[in-house]
Amino acid sequence: MQNNKTSATNQLERRRFLKGLAGASAAAGLVAVSANTLAAEQSVTELPDEQVQGYHETDHIRAYYASCR
Repeated sequence: MQNNKTSATNQLERRRFLKGLAGASAAAGLVAVSANTLAAEQSVTELPDEQVQGYHETDHIRAYYASCR
């Protein structure tokens, strides 16, 4: 009879531990994602105004296109 109570207590402790572990993992993932998003937003806003954004054809791109023909 004593063995059943101990077993049940161990199972409850194990479940609590696993729930806590899952919650901590989720929180760590959320922090990592939000930090990456914040860094991406800052890098976009720090571009100089005179820098051309988007696709533009340069000499080296033209040379690559010529080599593919």
